[in-house]
Amino acid sequence: MSVTAPGEASGWFSHEDVGPSIVRISEPHVHYYFRSNIFHVRGRDVDLVIDAGMGLVPLRPSLNLPDSKPVIAVATHIHVDHVGCLGEFETRAGPRQEAAFFTEMADEHTLAHLFRALPEAVDRLPNAAWSPQGFQVRPAPLTRILDEGDRIETGDRSLLVLHLPGHSNGSIGLLDERSGEFFAGDAIYRGTLIDDLPGSDVQSYRETMQRLLQVEFSRAYCGHGEPIGQEELRSIARTYLDRTN
Repeated sequence: MSVTAPGEASGWFSHEDVGPSIVRISEPHVHYYFRSNIFHVRGRDVDLVIDAGMGLVPLRPSLNLPDSKPVIAVATHIHVDHVGCLGEFETRAGPRQEAAFFTEMADEHTLAHLFRALPEAVDRLPNAAWSPQGFQVRPAPLTRILDEGDRIETGDRSLLVLHLPGHSNGSIGLLDERSGEFFAGDAIYRGTLIDDLPGSDVQSYRETMQRLLQVEFSRAYCGHGEPIGQEELRSIARTYLDRTN
């Protein structure tokens, strides 16, 4: 069940416990195409914020973060619906292949212009003065660049970085091999996988699908939609491979 965090700005975000010390945060008033998942992973020593929404309303105040606890914000890729609030965090990590883009957050990389062009970008204004025409993504230069095989440590989790290109050139996932929790970003999710955006590549996506058929995990937390299990993920991967053969 979704609930709104006490004291959250404008009640913009919804929050839902989806796993052990894992909260899924979303923006229900954003057009479904850009309504992505943000995951707050509470670690023993370090908290993670995986992806950062649209940036229409400040995210950090809604997370109830302890003042003294370090926080790492990880962007799974450069698209607007995953990087909007990234600049609110001091420690910002993201994929090497797209690292240079975080410094400027240009439309050609974030695809923010596609959001601005929607006739119903939101069904409720984030504030009275907001308009889609004035929307821009704030620059958020990375403080840590992630490569395949790197690890992000929280004290009780060790998350392995997997480079999973196709949806975008830099797309990554984070895998906790011990618990089987897999944060997949936009590499895979229920529904039709999007592979026709600027920066998408079908052949790379096919290679990612082949790889995901081999990844062992218990539950995937996707960039959009509901968490999925291993068998459903593999079915989605096989369907994509069949469709693009």
